[in-house]
Amino acid sequence: MAKRLIFLLGGARGGKSRYAEDWARRNAERALFVATAEAHDDDMRGRIAEHQKQRPAHWHTLEAPRDTAKQIATCSYQYDALLLDCLTLLTGNILLALPETVTQAEANDAVLREVEDLLEVYARSEATWLVVSNEVGMGVVPPTRLGVLYRDMLGRANQRAAEAADEVLLLVAGIPWRLK
Repeated sequence: MAKRLIFLLGGARGGKSRYAEDWARRNAERALFVATAEAHDDDMRGRIAEHQKQRPAHWHTLEAPRDTAKQIATCSYQYDALLLDCLTLLTGNILLALPETVTQAEANDAVLREVEDLLEVYARSEATWLVVSNEVGMGVVPPTRLGVLYRDMLGRANQRAAEAADEVLLLVAGIPWRLK
């Protein structure tokens, strides 16, 4: 099977991660799960533990909340599928590492650099990549500067990932809708 870049987009708890994991179980013998979450509180620790229990024990996991592309590039493990879960948290991690005085343009540039780096690593890879992200542009305008920065950064990251993807699916209530 030829490699593909599959971009999975949708709302929180929309079934994106489950879809990606099911796809990898069906189509790949060797999978690399790239986790971008950080366990800053009990709730997130619980979510991470639940996700870990759901993954097959033979999958490798790379915890890469920042500099994700560089970490994937140095991973010596050979795999058929790579699941990046998720671009949403990676974008938040990038934003929170920026100075409080960052402009929207600087914030957008920071996240788009990481997305471009990921796409370069994908181009050198032989694996199918499944990239998960949330769609945050369908709601109200965030009331805080940080919220607006984040929404706009993620929107631009999602647009770039969708543009580069071979396949884009919007998951709503666990049902995939093919966009591309």
